[in-house]
Amino acid sequence: MMTLTGKVAIVTGASSGIGRATAKLFAQQGAKVIVSARRQHELDSLVAEITAAGGEATALSGDVTNESYAKALVELAEREYGGLDVAFNNAGILGASGSTTDITLEAWNNTINTNLSSAFLGAKYQIPAMLKTGGSLIFTSSFVGHTVGFPQKAAYAASKAGVIGLTKALAAEYGANAIRVNALVPGGTITPMADEFGDSPEVIEFVNSIHALKRRATAEEIAQSALYLASDASSFTTGSAMLVDGGVSINKT
Repeated sequence: MMTLTGKVAIVTGASSGIGRATAKLFAQQGAKVIVSARRQHELDSLVAEITAAGGEATALSGDVTNESYAKALVELAEREYGGLDVAFNNAGILGASGSTTDITLEAWNNTINTNLSSAFLGAKYQIPAMLKTGGSLIFTSSFVGHTVGFPQKAAYAASKAGVIGLTKALAAEYGANAIRVNALVPGGTITPMADEFGDSPEVIEFVNSIHALKRRATAEEIAQSALYLASDASSFTTGSAMLVDGGVSINKT
């Protein structure tokens, strides 16, 4: 049942990390994929990879905080592939780090806009397309701000906690329209964004240690959970904050 044959999907933040792995997996499982990110070159290489493997994908680069871009992605899906069934709103940034009293309002707003407002904008245009046939909306949250508090990550934590609130509200609002809405809550994952948190052996050892599994996830492991939420295998799952966190939320050792 974890197949997307005949489905059309949008994946944002697809140039690297979880988004790239998920776009490739969705295409492998039969979806026609619209891939989104800022960097056109990386999107072009992703489309080439998907096409070479026998899949279908189209790229549109842009800024997810721009409302016209959110609209354009949906219009492209409808024009190119005839509709929209799945949207993985995954784009995000680590954002400003440091003492909360030292974070500027500009840096705060940039993190909130990129991680939370972009999710709202995506849903604003994806939902009308899905009202025709139903669909699955997926957002990427984080254990940071949900089950774990990290010092000096206030903006990131607030934005990712907000994503879960948005998920629950949309799930309640559109469940009767056969639209399911869920948030993925990954633990530490090996991605370029994680390297921004720190890539020294000491930091990696610390991050590994706070997980029950004593390691970080690969992007491909998180993509498998996104596939579950996108597919009919999760047909009775909505409004959830799905932990895919290697036990970081329960680990005390």
